[in-house]
Amino acid sequence: MSLLVQSILLGLIGVFCILDSRLLGRLNFERPLIVSTLVGIVLGDMEKGLMVGASLELISLGIVNIGAAAPPDMNMGSIIATSFAILSKSDAQTALTIAIPIAILGQMLGIVMRTILSRLTHTADELIEKGEYKKATNIHIVWGPILYSLMYFMPIFLAVYFGTDLVKDIVESIPAWLTNGLTLASKILPAYGFALLLSTMLSGKMLPFLLVGFFVTAYSGLSVTGIAIFACALAFVLAELKFKKEGASVATDPLDDLESLD
Repeated sequence: MSLLVQSILLGLIGVFCILDSRLLGRLNFERPLIVSTLVGIVLGDMEKGLMVGASLELISLGIVNIGAAAPPDMNMGSIIATSFAILSKSDAQTALTIAIPIAILGQMLGIVMRTILSRLTHTADELIEKGEYKKATNIHIVWGPILYSLMYFMPIFLAVYFGTDLVKDIVESIPAWLTNGLTLASKILPAYGFALLLSTMLSGKMLPFLLVGFFVTAYSGLSVTGIAIFACALAFVLAELKFKKEGASVATDPLDDLESLD
């Protein structure tokens, strides 16, 4: 299999994985362990693909995409790093050093893509107001996936075909002011995402839970995992109490129903 064909296939793997959580549902193909294994199958070394994928999976376990946040793109980093490790016959540790700068490049591309898509959303709103529903539908169903596909296919294809040094040079050539701006945007976007969620979910009844969660996080010293377990347990107890109360109010004596018919 020629390098050109391999580069195209790996680019298509990237397209498939990025559309996994955006168009195809969430089948977890974008996880480093799975996507690196797919890369290993294409390049004929599934064992090394699994090894690199397992190492990258450990790194990405703590990366969670919340709201509009754009974390380092370990999906793109995994594909290119695994390809580099297999094609250059290097070890998994070397692949890890390649994955991080590529993941950062993917993060920057993701922020730019979100900015473009947010503008397209307003364009779709304008089309809906004009009654041009087909064009508005195409923006969401056609143009969105196409732009995301190009965002993945081009960097992966170029990196594999021309070498990972090209990606390193691109990352290093990005001016500091642009990097700082994108970093600042990546910090603002999570707060904006939480604000959007709260604007639809927060009410007078939910406000005490928000305050409880805030103070528990600020003063308990618990880890994020501990707080999540505490929140799940609290939600389960409150749900049980609510369902029992509703069940008691709905349940009636069958004899009372017969007396009402008389």
